[in-house]
Amino acid sequence: MRLTDVLNSLIPDNKAAGWDPVGIQIGDPAAEVGSIAVCHEVSEEVVDRIVEDPPDAVIAYHPLLFRPVTSLIAGSSPGGRALRLARTGINLAVVHTAFDVAPGGTADALAAAVGIVEGWGIGPLESSGGVKIVTFVPSAQVDEVAAAMAAAGAGSIGRYGGCSYRTEGVGTFVPSPEANPVVGDRGSLHLEPETRLEMYAPATREDAVAGALVAAHPYEEPAYDIYPTRSNEGFVGRVGPLAEPVSLAELAQTVETNLPSGIVRTAGEPSSPVRTVAVVPGSGGGLISAAAVAGADVLITGDVSHHQAVAALDRGIAVIDAGHAPTERPGMRSLYAAVAALGVETRDLTSLKTNPWGR
Repeated sequence: MRLTDVLNSLIPDNKAAGWDPVGIQIGDPAAEVGSIAVCHEVSEEVVDRIVEDPPDAVIAYHPLLFRPVTSLIAGSSPGGRALRLARTGINLAVVHTAFDVAPGGTADALAAAVGIVEGWGIGPLESSGGVKIVTFVPSAQVDEVAAAMAAAGAGSIGRYGGCSYRTEGVGTFVPSPEANPVVGDRGSLHLEPETRLEMYAPATREDAVAGALVAAHPYEEPAYDIYPTRSNEGFVGRVGPLAEPVSLAELAQTVETNLPSGIVRTAGEPSSPVRTVAVVPGSGGGLISAAAVAGADVLITGDVSHHQAVAALDRGIAVIDAGHAPTERPGMRSLYAAVAALGVETRDLTSLKTNPWGR
């Protein structure tokens, strides 16, 4: 199994946050992978373990190289760990926010861990963006043009390919004396039954798709439009009811039991009833408003600031801050299970300590 195939099997395409360096960070996308180590974060302990007995690849949740680096120098740093992995010939791929939004990923795992029943998404995660490419094709040739655009990278939405929208209509044009029209006569208005063809493409594939469109289109001068768009973004959080209402204090105890961190902070009246809960793995203070609008009584997340907690109480929503890493921990079990289900030899390093604040 190639490394790119492994990654594509784990996370939906183009669903990660636009700022997030998800994907292959070290190695060869075409490398054959027969053994994989799965970890929460590429710590010194993780690198020590995998260098002793190297797998073909490491699938990490958190990025190792999160910010740009200008040098790789030996030592206890992201660059130093990257250098050790590269020297050993180990491939590294990262799933992070793409796995947060994936079905069965980090957000769903956190929702299940705190007792949410049949949750739904909140907070669309702004991705790196894409384009909507629209053209107008004689109806008899629309399948050919759509296939060429798809081969160049258009029409993929999540785990579905060849996605397009088509509307029948009539196109008009007057070929100039210098034109070489496929249909119609120079100097005369021509009406042609055409199909409006619309396909989404990642921004990185815009040029390739536009080129394929023009090459496959039967017209001498095909008309097409390219629109920047935010489309089909994943949801970084979940919200839903509990099986039975509990007090805020009781829910905080459940969080402490199921997401052990040593440090759980609660903002809100301990005796207040909780029926609907929102969760955001990692750092979710920025989604307090979205959780309140979704009808949540409380938001469970990590990295909530003083001002965010005050704003939450002003909105009438309580907050349970269980810490960044602990709110991601249930998702690590899901990540390991997803890799193991691919049928490759899988090594579990997700239990190694990654929380600097507690257990």
